[in-house]
Amino acid sequence: MMSMRLMRFGAKKKPFYRIVVMDSKKARQSRALDTVGTYNPMTEPAGIKIDQEKVKSWLGKGVRPSKTVESLLHRVTKTRKVKQEAKP
Repeated sequence: MMSMRLMRFGAKKKPFYRIVVMDSKKARQSRALDTVGTYNPMTEPAGIKIDQEKVKSWLGKGVRPSKTVESLLHRVTKTRKVKQEAKP
């Protein structure tokens, strides 16, 4: 089964994550099939960049996001809706 999850990068005590698609049975640092975004929790506010087209494509193929990735996707869609409503 395929999953969409975080892959950790960055130095000690300075994490940086890539949101990747990979086999759910592989280790966290294994080779990923595709990178669909990034997550930087060290910036204020936390930096989340996601390629919506790739995410929709992979979710359509049956990829299951982890709980953390699911919450990040929800946060991104929620903030985009707020920004669209704020525009005159």
